[in-house]
Amino acid sequence: MLAKRLEDLSRRADQRGIATYSDFLNLNEQNIFHTTIPKLYSGFQMFGGYECAERQMIAFLPDALFPVDFPLVCLKIAPLNRRFADLLNHRDVLGSLMSLGIERAKLGDILIEETQIYLFCHTMVCDYLSEALTRIRHTSVTAVRMQGEIPKLRPHTQPCSGIVSSNRLDALIAQMCGISRSQSGDLIKRGSVFINGRMAQSASVSCKPGEILSVRGTGRFRFLQTSGETKKGRMKIQYEKYL
Repeated sequence: MLAKRLEDLSRRADQRGIATYSDFLNLNEQNIFHTTIPKLYSGFQMFGGYECAERQMIAFLPDALFPVDFPLVCLKIAPLNRRFADLLNHRDVLGSLMSLGIERAKLGDILIEETQIYLFCHTMVCDYLSEALTRIRHTSVTAVRMQGEIPKLRPHTQPCSGIVSSNRLDALIAQMCGISRSQSGDLIKRGSVFINGRMAQSASVSCKPGEILSVRGTGRFRFLQTSGETKKGRMKIQYEKYL
């Protein structure tokens, strides 16, 4: 159903000469989208509000040079009184949003920087959230739409390094997740590993620097580079873990 919906949005963009937009898509949904690309009638762009966003919208465009204005905004959520504010996490924020009856597809990524929370959402729910979101757990909050240019935000990452036998996907996932090579292979077979939003099809694929590896239920990592070899000929790698 999702694939047909995306194809229909592309067809409409081509026939009417207008840009059409999807809701926010998670990794599984983005993978479905990638399988529909050969069937599209138009060009497209993907964006989630900031660089490296996990949840992204798709703009279907009748022309490659068509101006893109994604129907998303950034809400800045802050405690009314920092002194008495709880230490909130992603689950706390998402739970409060879901309790307001908001569809997950209308919500993008949630970034937390100390006491400040940045929420990317569809423009159609922005005003409602600004009024209705007044409390997260025991903390009273305000939600204000950020005006002008959306801030250049990046998720927090932790620099990491390791040693692997090669840059094969199963070897990298094993190192990054702290599991065995066979467990890594099982995750890939179950469809739990994604490379830049596409479900990995093979454990033997070679990963390239800059690619984002996502493991469902575990986390996200960016493979940065190789940095030489050990005396035993094993490969030294550097990568980032998204916090």
